[in-house]
Amino acid sequence: MVDQGIRGFDRARRKAAERAGIGDRRLWPKNGEIQAALLQQQRLFQGAKRESELTSLRRQALAAMEVFADFAPRLVGPVLAGSGDPTQGVRLHLFTDNPEDVVFRLLDRGIPWQESEKVFRYGGGLRCTHPVFAFFAGDTAFELVVLPVRVQRNPPLDAVNGRPERGVGATEVTHLLGDTA
Repeated sequence: MVDQGIRGFDRARRKAAERAGIGDRRLWPKNGEIQAALLQQQRLFQGAKRESELTSLRRQALAAMEVFADFAPRLVGPVLAGSGDPTQGVRLHLFTDNPEDVVFRLLDRGIPWQESEKVFRYGGGLRCTHPVFAFFAGDTAFELVVLPVRVQRNPPLDAVNGRPERGVGATEVTHLLGDTA
């Protein structure tokens, strides 16, 4: 994933299994195992550079959270987990029952964006499609997932561990940054 810039666990898992000649999917690593190995590899081989990059991404996330504060933003994904990089970008969950409000905020800030939709899994096997707004701030990609207010208590499931992806708010991101904020 690191060497070839592969972003999805499934794609990386399939490619590695193919190379190793392992066809039995029961023997393939789980997403959590891949995430742990990825973090270990980054710590071992990227060290201080990695920490500096992660701190920068978290600062950028905090700045974006301030811009979108009206939507109760939550930092989720690789930047929160500690494995993010500028190409993966920063992912925020925003909560509003009117996605157009996010569009107006982007317009007010003069931020050019691309809109798409993604399907998210929820507990009980439920799947829902939600709007996603993507943009770049400098070299860093941002992804704003717009969720209905009602799902704050029951957010989509995390692709890594299968548990609700609650994320963290601005206060927790500030705490992650410690004295470097």
